[in-house]
Amino acid sequence: MSNNIDYGRLSYLGERLRAGVATIQEKDEYMQTLYQHGKISIAQYNNYISNRNSEDIVNAALSVGAVLLIGYVLSELFKGR
Repeated sequence: MSNNIDYGRLSYLGERLRAGVATIQEKDEYMQTLYQHGKISIAQYNNYISNRNSEDIVNAALSVGAVLLIGYVLSELFKGR
């Protein structure tokens, strides 16, 4: 699993999900990104794939993504110190 996450894209997709305007393809991309980078388990990803309309799964993933983005921003802030 790669550490090369496109944080800008992840943020964009997360914003669209939170606003309720994300397409199925954008939801899929968001979930696949989290899975491919080890941020959600295969069970969580498979549960999403089997029921793409599950708001509980997507909401949990949004929380994971938010924490991931916060961690990224903090690491960037302290990188130059």
